[in-house]
This record gives sequence, structure tokens and C-alpha cells, in this order.
Amino acid sequence: MVEFHVSPTGDDAAPGTADRPFATLDRARTAAREARGDVTVQLRAGTHVLTEPLELTEEDSRVVYQAFGHGTDAREEVVVSGGREVTGRRGPDGAWVAEVGNLVTRHLVVGGRRVERAGIDGLPGTVRRTATGYATDHPLDWRSPAGVEFVHRGVYPWTEARTTVASATPDGVITMAQPAFGWALEVYNYEWAGEVVSGPPAPTRVENDPAFLTEGTFALDRSRPGRHVLHYLPLPDEEPHVVVPALEVLVRVTGARDVAFRGLVFADTTWLRPGTDRGFLHYHANGFHDGGRIGRVVPAEGAWLTVPEEQEQIPAAVRLEGADGVRFEGCRFTRLGATGLGATGGTGLVVRGCDFDALAASAIALTGTEGALVEDNLVRHVGLDHSGSAGITFHGTRDCVVAHNHVHDVPHNGIVAGPSRGGTRITGNLVTRSMGVLADGGGVYLSGPQGNSTDTGAVISGNVVEDTRTPYNFGLYTDYGAAWVTVEGNLVARADNTAVLHVSPPLEHVVYRGNLFDADPVGSDAVPDGVTYEGNTTIADPAALDAAAADLRARAGLLTRRA
Repeated sequence: MVEFHVSPTGDDAAPGTADRPFATLDRARTAAREARGDVTVQLRAGTHVLTEPLELTEEDSRVVYQAFGHGTDAREEVVVSGGREVTGRRGPDGAWVAEVGNLVTRHLVVGGRRVERAGIDGLPGTVRRTATGYATDHPLDWRSPAGVEFVHRGVYPWTEARTTVASATPDGVITMAQPAFGWALEVYNYEWAGEVVSGPPAPTRVENDPAFLTEGTFALDRSRPGRHVLHYLPLPDEEPHVVVPALEVLVRVTGARDVAFRGLVFADTTWLRPGTDRGFLHYHANGFHDGGRIGRVVPAEGAWLTVPEEQEQIPAAVRLEGADGVRFEGCRFTRLGATGLGATGGTGLVVRGCDFDALAASAIALTGTEGALVEDNLVRHVGLDHSGSAGITFHGTRDCVVAHNHVHDVPHNGIVAGPSRGGTRITGNLVTRSMGVLADGGGVYLSGPQGNSTDTGAVISGNVVEDTRTPYNFGLYTDYGAAWVTVEGNLVARADNTAVLHVSPPLEHVVYRGNLFDADPVGSDAVPDGVTYEGNTTIADPAALDAAAADLRARAGLLTRRA
């Protein structure tokens, strides 16, 4: 086994030994390629700052990147960062100010913690929508209007869009950036229960102007091209140490085989798309509209809504494309501006024992992957910028297993499985405090066909789902034509609804068996033809339910207990 060492205090002219390490991951990658075999790259303690993504291709196969001492009590703390440290000064208004050139970011890192953009709840005054934006009768004191972004939360109950301002006048005339605003007028239209809505309503939140600053928030003034200015209002007695997340991608693995990452912290990226003229026209989960076809869905008699027929997906900071046998073990993904880890295609991915927190979108998103195992991961406080993002989501996969993870404090669904090619297993997970922001979702959400027989279908078993929070949610939610699904031996407690059996399109070949509920699922008194409902138990008394569910609770969640 060939071994190289890399340290933030090293030298790329050195041989990469333990006592004379390289300085950069780029140099270590080159050395590993030249070695042509099984290679371990030992990352020494400190922050390894990337100025461009680490690109790994087929010639980078059979390489392990790991924190020195991984697997022992002497493991060193290693951070792979896409951030830029900046210095500033106190301004006359008490804000910390720094000129950052042409840097753009959507969150900040101060003293190692993620800092949110300054914002206010909605537009002040009486607001009306115009052909080109909005108007309010309240004067606007915005200092950098062209950097302001609108959040449209709940435009559909499961949807949160973002559009940007092109200009605003002090007397309250707001012109929105195109094409995003025009697209929004086309995408968001519906009729439900006699109510007709056309286009996006007034924003629920307005972000990113120095006029909005409160303690512990920041704004980026981009009114002077190439001379952007950060404004951060410190907490009491705080001397800010500020890092600007700059890269959108930290690591991209394309076509490589048998690459492993062990014990590393991936941190400090951004994702700039929502702040552009194209905006972020969210529909569901990680999908958003980018100018493709728009269709109409009729979910019930007398109801309809327009939806994107073609969707793009929120990207990931660590991306796998057609890679086989890649492993992430004991890593942490934090302070990232989009999804943490994403895979498209490929086989044999293993994500085990990792922590995901303080992420703008999902923790893990898999598309078209085969044979992936997502096990023993802690997912919390994700979807901070994009509230429709689930903790863990996968779509079009085959033979993928999501087992013994703990997902908690997420804004919408905990775990999402879209239509698959069969073999989906969601087992032994603990999902708590999901659905914290948006509605119409659940702790475990599954939609569409999941194979073509009971043998190839999805199995949702041994999961504990508790405290799904917003109204109109279902702890276990088989939705939108789900077919060939067995939901067996799960517990749902303290949800708005435990489950639902009547959906549109209807469920086919779906079995609910041997589950524990604290309330009957919606539709269990008139089970539809496509559903088998047998052997389930409803116990309304919390103490009795706790006693009945003790063993199930003990088995669900993390295999390796950690805070």
C-alpha cells in the first residue's frame, strides 16, 4: 500500500511523506495517479482550502482519502473547505464591513457557525402585484435593491420559491428580475375548493439588504460590480472571524471506482443559482423549474394546478457521477450551500456513520443509483435555504437501502423515495420533528411505482416516525400512484395524520400490515381496492403506546449512538 501525506503547512515540492507532507490535495491526487495502485492519502490536521473543486476521474480509482488516525482515538480534525477567509473593520453603525471583490455568497461562516442573511417578514404596507413586480404604499429604505431576494413560502403548501429584485424605488415600486418572474406567473396557478390563485403572491420574506441587519445576520451589497461589500452585525462582544463560502462544488467524482473518504469534514460552499435572474422556482423536494414545459394536474374533481413537467435538481457540494464502489465513512457535511452529497448513476455507493448538518438543501440525494447503502447517518437542521428539501431523497434507483439513520429537525419530508426501478428498502430509521416549515408531506414519503411485483417492490419497515409538525401531514405517506409497496411494522406517533390510504392517482398493490399508530390512518374505515390493510394496531393512550412500542423504538435509529 502506497501512502502520501498532505498538510495545510506542507510543501508541494516535498515528497509527501509523514515528516515532509504535500501542501495541497491537488498535488496528492497527482502523486496518487503516478503511483498507479492502491493508495491512501492521509490528510493531516487543519483546514485544507480548495481554490477549485477536487476532480477525480477513472485514473483516480482505488484511492482512500482519510483523516490521519481515522478509526482511532488519535484521529486528527480535518476540514476540506471551499471558503475564503476575509478581514474587515467596524463601521460607524456598528456593523463589521469587508470589501470582498467579486465574491458572492448566500450564507456566511462566523466563528465556525453558519450565519443567515438579514431579512424581514414580507413587504411592508399594502402590497399589490403588478405586471412586472409589486408595489407597496410603504416607503422603501433599501440600500442595495438589486441584491434583494424574495421568498414565496407556501405558494403551494409543499413549495417555496425564490425570485430576485431588479430594481426598487423609494416610493415602493418594485421591478422583478426576468425571466424568473415571468416563469413564476406561468408555473404557480391553481384552483382548490373554489379558490383560484394566479401567479406568486407577495413574498413571505425579503432578504439581503444592509437595512435589514439584526445581530448575528449579514447582507452582501453588490451595487458596485467587482467591489462587493459584506455587512455583518456582530453579536455582543464578538470579534468576527469570517469565512465566505466561495466554491459551489468541493469534490466531483466522475467514473472512478473504489474511492473512499474517511473521517473528513466537508464544509463552506455556496450555490448561487437562486440569486440570479432565473431565480429558484421550486415545485417539490429538490426539483425546480428552469423554463421547460408546464403541465396541468387534476388531483380531484373541481381542482387543478399547473406544474413543471421538466425539472432540474438542486446540485450537491460533493458530487458523484457514474462512479462505482465509492464509500463515505465517518465524515461530516456542514455549512454547505446546496445538497451535501449527491450521486447520479453509478453502483455500490456506501454512506455510513456520517453527520449532516447546517445545509441549505438535502443531506443526501441519489438519482438513478444502483445498490446504494445509506446507513447509520445523523441528518439534522438541513433545508435551511430550500424548505422543500428532504433529509434523504432518492429517485429512479434500484436496490437501494436506507437503514438506521436518524433524521430530525427538517423543514419538510424526512426521507423521500420517488418512483424507482425496484428493490427500495427503508428500514429501521428514526424520523423526528420533520415537516417543520412546509405542509403536505411526512416523515417517510414515497410516490409512484416501486417495481413490478411484491418481490421487486419497496419495503418500509421498522421505522419510528414521531412529531411531524405542520398541519396536513402524514407520518407515513404513500402518495401519487404509489404501487408495489409493503409498509410493515412501523410506529407513527404525534403526527397530524398517521397515514393516508386515499390519494390521487390511487394506490395499487400497497400493503399496510402490523403497524402501530396513535390514531387511525385517513381512509382506514373505507380501505380502497388497491390497498391491503391488516393487523395494524391503534393505541390512543400515550403510555400504553410507549409500552407496546418499546422494542421497536430501541431498534430504530442510529447503530452508533452519538449526539
